[in-house]
Amino acid sequence: MSMITTATWVPRGYAAPFPTKYNFDEEEFERIASLAKLQLDDAKEDLEEAEENEANPSGSSKVSKKEKKAAASKGDDLEIDDDLEEYDLEHYDDDEDDQGEAQQMGMFGNIKSLAYYESNKDDPYITLKEGANGDEDDDDDREELQILATDNLLLAAKIEDELAHLEVYVYEDEADNLYVHHDIMLPAIPLCVEWLDIAVGKQNVEKDAVGNFVAIGTFDPDIEIWDLDTVDCMYPNAILGQGGNNELEKKKKKKKNKKANDDYHVDAVLALAANRKHRNLLASASADKTVKLWDLHTAKCAKSYSYHTDKVCALAWHQVESTVLLSGSYDRTAAIADMRAPTAQPTRVGVESDVENVRWDPHDPNYFYVSTENGIIHYFDVRTATKDPSASKTVWQLQAHDESISSFDINPVIPGFMATGSTDKTVKLWNITAAGPSLVVSRDFDVGKVFTTSFAPDKAVAFRLAVAGSKGNMTVWDTSTNSGVRAAFAQKLPSRPTGASEVEDKLVGVEDGEEESSDEEGEEGEEGGEDEEE
Repeated sequence: MSMITTATWVPRGYAAPFPTKYNFDEEEFERIASLAKLQLDDAKEDLEEAEENEANPSGSSKVSKKEKKAAASKGDDLEIDDDLEEYDLEHYDDDEDDQGEAQQMGMFGNIKSLAYYESNKDDPYITLKEGANGDEDDDDDREELQILATDNLLLAAKIEDELAHLEVYVYEDEADNLYVHHDIMLPAIPLCVEWLDIAVGKQNVEKDAVGNFVAIGTFDPDIEIWDLDTVDCMYPNAILGQGGNNELEKKKKKKKNKKANDDYHVDAVLALAANRKHRNLLASASADKTVKLWDLHTAKCAKSYSYHTDKVCALAWHQVESTVLLSGSYDRTAAIADMRAPTAQPTRVGVESDVENVRWDPHDPNYFYVSTENGIIHYFDVRTATKDPSASKTVWQLQAHDESISSFDINPVIPGFMATGSTDKTVKLWNITAAGPSLVVSRDFDVGKVFTTSFAPDKAVAFRLAVAGSKGNMTVWDTSTNSGVRAAFAQKLPSRPTGASEVEDKLVGVEDGEEESSDEEGEEGEEGGEDEEE
C-alpha cells in the first residue's frame, strides 16, 4: 500500500544550496539518548504497573515504586560468601580501566564507548586508505545534494508498506524534473504538514533566525519539527507535546494523560498553521477538540482553546489581522477567533456537514472559504458572521463534487483561480468572478482518491499544481498548458518563449520526470462549465 496524505510547497530561496549530512557527534548522542531514555523509562513504568495490577488485582499488599527502587538499590549491599569474596564477582564484568563505571545498555547500547576518528586516515583498523578520488567523491555527493535558487521543494507525507515518512522532493521547473531529494522517517501516519521559516531547536543560531524547517502532525498527539537542510537526521529538532519533555532532573515522567488539557494534545493532530508575521507562533488542531498555540522559541504550549465541540480539522491565519485564526470542525462550524482573547466566544458560521478545509481569500481579506464532506464550497463574508452559526449566510455556495472535498486551494498569485480535489478521484479548476464560480476543466490524473491539490507559492511557477492521493504518486500539473485555463485566464498568463512546444496538460512526475500528454480538450469533460452559484 502506498498513499500520500498531504503535501505542501516551500517557496524558492529558503532551502540551503548545499544541505549538510547529519553529524552524529557526542553532543547529538547525549540529546538523543536523553529523549530516548524518557521514552524507555515511561514504557518500563507502564510494564511495572501492569505486572503489579496483575499480581495484586484487589489492591492488597501494594508496594510503592519508591520502595521497589529502594529495595533494588540495596541489591548492591548483599552479603557474599567468604569463599567467593576473593574472586570479586560483584565486579566481574567491569573493565579493568573503568572499575565502578558500568556501561548503560539501552536503545543505543554502548555506542559512546566506541572510538571514532575525524578521518579514516587516522583509524589504525582501516588498512585500505582512501585514494586520490576521495575528495572527488565528496564533491560528487555535495553536487548531488545541491538545490538551486530556482528550485522549489515539495513536501509530501507518505505511507508506504506500513512505514510512514516525509518525502522531500525537488521540483526543477525549467528542466521539467521532479525527484526525491531525501526523506524523513516518522513515528505514525502523517496527517498534516506545515513549512516553517524559522530555525527551531538549532544550536548556535539566533532565536528568530531564518530557517527551512517542517512541522508534522500525525496520529500521535506530539508534533515533530525537523530541519529540512540536514539530510539523514535520526531525531527531530524539537517535539511539541508531552514527548518533548526532556527535563532530566525529574526522577520520572508524568503518566500520559488522555484528558484534554492546556499543555499538550492527547489525540491525533489534524491541522497545523504557521503564523507568517509572528514567526515563532504555530497553531495546531486536534481530535481532542482543542486548538493550541505553540511558542517555537520555547517549544511549549502558550495557550489552549476549547471553543469547538468536536474534532478540529482545519486552520488558517488571517493574512492582515495576524492574531485572527480561522478554524473548522466536525461540529459543522467554522470559528473566527482572536488569539489575544482566549476567554471570548468567537464568531461562527454554520455549514450542512463536517468541515474538511478552510481558507482565507488571499486577494480580499474580508472573505473566506469552507469546504465540506458533502462536496460543497461555501464562500462567506467575515463581516456578517455572528456568534450564532445557524444565522450565517453565504455569499455563494458551490456543489463542486459529489463526494467529499478532501483538498482545495486558492491560487495566491492569480485572483479567482481555485482548485478542488475529491475522493471521487477528480481534480477540478474553477474561475471565480463577481458573478460566482464557473468550472474550467475537470481531470482524473490516476492518482486515486485525491488528498492534496496545492498551488506553487512563487509567481514564476504560479500555474503549477501539485496533485497526489491514495495511489502514492506525486504529480505537478502545469495548468497553463490547458486550453481551458488559457482561455479563462488569458490576461494573467506569462508569455510563452519563442519556439516553445505546444504540449496540452503538461505533467511532471517522479518516475520518469518527462512531460506526459493527456487526451485532447474534447475529452476533458465539462470545460467552461455552467455557473453553479446558488
